[in-house]
Amino acid sequence: MTAKRDTTDGMSKKAGISKQAPGRDAAGQGRHRNAGSLAETIAARMTPGLLDILHSAGRIAGETGCRAYAVGGLVRDLLLGRETCDLDIVVEGDGIRFARSLAGRYRTPVKGYERFGTASFSMPGGAKVDVATARTEVYDEPAALPRVTPGSIRDDLFRRDFTINAMALSLAPGEFGRLLDEYGGSRDVRDGIIRVLHGRSFIDDPTRIFRAVRFEARLGFRIVAADEVRIAETLSLRLLERLEDYRIVAELRLIFREPDPVKPLRRLGQLGVIEALESLRGERASLGGPLEKIRRILRSGNC
Repeated sequence: MTAKRDTTDGMSKKAGISKQAPGRDAAGQGRHRNAGSLAETIAARMTPGLLDILHSAGRIAGETGCRAYAVGGLVRDLLLGRETCDLDIVVEGDGIRFARSLAGRYRTPVKGYERFGTASFSMPGGAKVDVATARTEVYDEPAALPRVTPGSIRDDLFRRDFTINAMALSLAPGEFGRLLDEYGGSRDVRDGIIRVLHGRSFIDDPTRIFRAVRFEARLGFRIVAADEVRIAETLSLRLLERLEDYRIVAELRLIFREPDPVKPLRRLGQLGVIEALESLRGERASLGGPLEKIRRILRSGNC
């Protein structure tokens, strides 16, 4: 690793946070890999149109020598019995080429992003399909954007923000709906818990703090105590200061769009995040507007 990465590890140790290797979750929990099948749940809870896309994705992946998986919020929402309208698919292979083949089945145009190995298209009924090449991420320093390289589905799940978003469903015809749950996400969904995958998570990407409170409020879950400590340590290292303004503003806008933004904003206040942002206000003019909106929302109790 580079000297920069060594510095980052030193900061983690200072914060009392250990570096984790792929294949282990932060608390050293046992693996939950290949945790059964959700095929019946998918058939019961998804619209015929979305179900057809998933089956087509599995068939095309097999025809092209790839492996395709439905990932992230789709899996979480299926376990919760929540409605889902969009699909996220990860491919062990060329994601853009795969997306073009899949979209071609439905005669719909594709927008590809070569730099990131991702593509997206919209179905006539309005559903959006995002396709990505399975990848691994390396953070050379705290709060920096990661370096991305192709990887396995296991790598791709490990790079995600929380265990509840780090599950995948195989779309292969012979094992359609098989659940890959390497990090105990299904258990945390059942227990109503927001938990990061490894101890460096908030240091690598402090924007995950905003996402943690957003999911906590939206789903009625709770951030585990160990992660509250990690958030405090990340703030004490002043890592929000390293984030570009646009990344902070983007996360705040997502919170503003929540049905009830008051709850996550109050939580940011409890965790000390708003105070940390206020300390940056004098030198970061673009944060002024969002901070004023936070004040208005908290005063009025609504948008």
